[in-house]
Amino acid sequence: MSAPVLIIAACDDWPTDRVVVELDSRGVEVFRMDTADFPQRLALAGRIDQGQAWTGVLTTEHRTVELSRVGAVYYRAPGAFRFPKGMSGPEERFAAAQARAGLGGVLSALDCRWVNHPTGMARAEYKPVQLAAARACGLHIPPTLITNRAKDVRAFAAETGWSIICKPVASPVLIEDDQLKSVYTQRLRPEDLEDLRGIDATAHLFQTWVSKEYEVRLTVVGERMFAVAIHAGSEAAHEDWRSDYRSLSYTSTEVPEAVAAGMRRLMERMQLRYGAADFIVGPDGQWTFLEVNPCGQWDWIQGATGLPIAEAIADDLQGVT
Repeated sequence: MSAPVLIIAACDDWPTDRVVVELDSRGVEVFRMDTADFPQRLALAGRIDQGQAWTGVLTTEHRTVELSRVGAVYYRAPGAFRFPKGMSGPEERFAAAQARAGLGGVLSALDCRWVNHPTGMARAEYKPVQLAAARACGLHIPPTLITNRAKDVRAFAAETGWSIICKPVASPVLIEDDQLKSVYTQRLRPEDLEDLRGIDATAHLFQTWVSKEYEVRLTVVGERMFAVAIHAGSEAAHEDWRSDYRSLSYTSTEVPEAVAAGMRRLMERMQLRYGAADFIVGPDGQWTFLEVNPCGQWDWIQGATGLPIAEAIADDLQGVT
């Protein structure tokens, strides 16, 4: 029997459901858990000593998996720890730190195939790190400024032709008034730079506007690459396609060998087995790297194009090339 695959993801994450179904169809033993279940619905007993690596079990009400048998881990945005009611704020923060170091530490120490390991994902979350790595790997990147000083923004805009964009440095999602909201890429014009009050409150990311024929979502799974051209059907989508999904159309496309080679180097450098990379393709055919998300969505791409991304993830977890 093949080694079990440990799935660490939010219980309501439907792209992960696709991977679980695919693994089940292959007869692979799967143990799925959400860190939000720890410690109330998930128990850990792990041990290490001089004679052996980490052993022990993860246990829920219905299932158990032996840590030493785990052959691969699929790690995708699990939930926050949930503790019993009645704990004070300081007690809960202390318990969360212990859970993160204890459960998270034992799991992170498992010597097996990861898609992706949380330490690699954590480093890849930094866009400045990504851009530096992409440049070093031979990918073309846009001129970029990160600052909280208005004068530097204006100088950057003047230097790059007064056509720049602004977008979040970190996750574009926030919760306001109990509603989930997204901050989209915004193209700035000279008149937008006249009043930059408030920019000193935090870091902002600015880039030169890159003329685009279309954009590409390049999903990388192990050695395989699935490239889809995203064609914007509205002005809003032309600035940021995430702002108007209904206007988008998709076509499979080929990846230039230089881009493919650069992405392979980047994934190795960032220690990622999975990544959802975004590129702009200009009228001249130039591919410009924007970012790679180690936890990026892929299910809607598979649904729109039929590309076998879930199957590729299952292959990679099983070590199938």
